[in-house]
Amino acid sequence: MEEHKHTKAEHNHNHFLGKNTELYFSIASGLFLGLGFTLSYLLTKTEWVALTCYIFAYFFGGYFITIEAYKKISKGGFDIDFLMIAAAIGAAYIGSWAEGALLLFLFSLGHALEHYAMNKAKKSIEALSDLSPKIALVKKGNQLIETPIESLQIGDTIVIKPNTKIAADGVIITGNSSINQAPITGESMPVDKTAIASLDKLPDFKHIDKKHIAFTGTINGDSTIEVHVLKLSQDSTVARLIKMVSEVETQKSPTQRLTKKFEKWYVPIVLIVVILLCFAYLIIDENFNESLYRAITVLVAASPCALAISTPSAVLSGIARAAQKGILIKGGKALEDLGSITTIAFDKTGTLTEGKPKLTNVIALNNFEENEFLQIVLEVESLSNHPLAKAIAKDIKKLHNLSFKGIAKNIEAIQGKGITAAYNNAKVLIGNLKLMQDEGVIVEDTVTSRMDSLLQHGHTVMLVALKNEVIGIISVMDTPRQTAKSTLKRLKAIGIKRMIMLTGDHQNVGDAIAKQIGLTEAKGNLLPEDKVTAIKNLLATDGKIAMVGDGVNDAPAMALSTVSVAMGAAGSDVALETADVALMSDKIENLPFVIGLSRASKRIIKENIFISLGVVAILMPVTILGLTNIGVAVLFHEGSTVVVVLNALRLLAYKKHL
Repeated sequence: MEEHKHTKAEHNHNHFLGKNTELYFSIASGLFLGLGFTLSYLLTKTEWVALTCYIFAYFFGGYFITIEAYKKISKGGFDIDFLMIAAAIGAAYIGSWAEGALLLFLFSLGHALEHYAMNKAKKSIEALSDLSPKIALVKKGNQLIETPIESLQIGDTIVIKPNTKIAADGVIITGNSSINQAPITGESMPVDKTAIASLDKLPDFKHIDKKHIAFTGTINGDSTIEVHVLKLSQDSTVARLIKMVSEVETQKSPTQRLTKKFEKWYVPIVLIVVILLCFAYLIIDENFNESLYRAITVLVAASPCALAISTPSAVLSGIARAAQKGILIKGGKALEDLGSITTIAFDKTGTLTEGKPKLTNVIALNNFEENEFLQIVLEVESLSNHPLAKAIAKDIKKLHNLSFKGIAKNIEAIQGKGITAAYNNAKVLIGNLKLMQDEGVIVEDTVTSRMDSLLQHGHTVMLVALKNEVIGIISVMDTPRQTAKSTLKRLKAIGIKRMIMLTGDHQNVGDAIAKQIGLTEAKGNLLPEDKVTAIKNLLATDGKIAMVGDGVNDAPAMALSTVSVAMGAAGSDVALETADVALMSDKIENLPFVIGLSRASKRIIKENIFISLGVVAILMPVTILGLTNIGVAVLFHEGSTVVVVLNALRLLAYKKHL
C-alpha cells in the first residue's frame, strides 16, 4: 500500500474513535461479513437480512480506503485503494456481495495493520521526545525556580536532583554523579561524571571532556549535580536527533524507489487488462457477468498491495530498532547500502585507537634505578605544556604511584627535538636522537637499536640523558581501543572482507596498530586530500565502501564514501549533520550490530518482495484462466500483505551481534 500522509487535523477528523479507529472499522466489517455469511445459510428465504449485513461490511471495510482513493484521484493518479474499491463495486454488481465484503474486510485489515506497523516503528523513535523533562530547576541565588525547558537560556545554572532526567545539554559545575546515558548513546552502563574545574576559557561543547558533559534526557544517579546550560532546548542533542529521525522517511531506499516506479506503470496496465477481460465473452463462450467476475478476480489478484508496503515497513522497523540502540540511520538508502558493504575504511585516531597518547615503555639504562629515573622524567615533563609531556607525566603518576615534587626548573623547549631542564642543578635532556647529538651526548649502538625497534612498532620514542649520559628510554603511543580487536574479528565473521586504516600518522604507526588489532591493511602519511584519493581508489576496486571516522576531521573522505559512519556523534553537531549513520556513543563495538541489522533489513525486504510478487505471479494466470474464485484470490492476496507486515516487524526484536 502507498505511504499515506495526513495533516494532524485530517488525522483527528478521520480517526474520531481514537488512533485505532481504522482497526475498529475493519473488525466491524469482519463481524458484519461473518454475520451476513451465517444468516445467508440460516435465513435462506430472507436474503435481504444477509445483504444488509454485507452492505454494513462494505461501509466499514471501505470507509478509509475510499477516502484514500479519493485523495489520490483528486490529484490525478490511481493507486491500489482505487483498484480494491473498483473490485468490490464490481463484485456487488454481479451479486457476489460476500466476496466483495471479504475483499474489503481483509484489505482494510491489511491497511490497519500497515498503519499499526508504521506507527509502532515511529513510536519507538518518537519515544525520544519523551526523554527530555518539561521543567527544569533553575538556580537563581539561593532559590530554585521551576522553569519550562523552552525558557532556559545559555548560561543558566540548573540543579539536577538524584534519579531525575537532565533538562539541558551542558557542563557539570558542581557535584559528581554516575549518569545513565543509554537513552542518547545506547551505553549499557552508567558513566561517571565529574564537575569541571573552571568555566574560564571554556572550549566548544564538542571539545569539552566527555566526563564533564551532561546530555538532555539522560538520567542522573544518586547525587545532586549542577549543570551550566550550553545549548537551548531546540538545539540539544536529543532535539536534533528527533528532528533528523523524523526526516528519514523522505530518504527512500533504492528498492523503495524502484517499487514506486514499478507501481506507477503497473497499476494502469492492470486496469487496461481488467477492462479487456470484461469483454472476454466476445471471444470465448461465456456471458458478460462471467467475464466481469473473471476480470474482478484478476483485479484482486494483480493488485500490488503487499509490494507497496514490503519495503517501507522493513526500512522503518530497521531504523527504529537502531534508534533504540543509540544509532541514527538516516533513511532507507543508508540502511540498504550498509547491508551490502564488504569493505570498510577506518580513521585511526579516536576511532580504532583511544585518541590519546599513553606511556608504553619505561627502560632505565646503565644500571640507573627505575624509580629515580621515573621521578626525573616526571619532574621535567610536568613543567611542559606539550601534549606528550602531559600524557607522560599523567601516566607516571597513575601507573607508578609517584608525585610531583617541584625539583626541576629552567625548562626550555627546543623545537623539533625535545626539552632541557635543570634537576638538582644537573642538566636533563629529554628528546630525540638529534637533541642528544647536538648536546654532545654519546648514544651507543645498543640504545639506537632498541629505539629503532620501538619506532618500527609505531611508538614515539624519547631518550633521557642526565649529566650528558643516557639514563633511559621512554615511549608513548596512541594505543588501540580495548574493543577494537574483538570488533574487527566480529566484522570479519559477518562477511567484511577488507578493513583498511587511513591515517595521517607515519606508516610504521599504522602498520603497528593494524597488526595488533587485525586490520587487512594500513595506509599512512595521508593528508585529508590523500584520504579522498584513497576512497576513490577503493570505490573503483570494491564498488561500495563504508568510511568510519569522527565525522569532522574526515568529512571530505566520508562524504565520498557509499556510507559514512560517525563515532561518538552525541557530542558533535557536525557528525549528526554529515554522517549517513551516527553511533551516538563512542563505542566501535556497535558497528557489527548496525551492519548485521542492515543486512537483516535487506534480507527481509527481499523476502517481502519475493512473497508479494510470488503471490501475484501465481494468482494472475490462475485467475485469468478462471481456475479459482474471487474468495480464494482475496484470501491469498490479502494474506500476503499481512505476512509482509509481520515479517517486517521482526526487525524491532533484532538482537544479533550485540
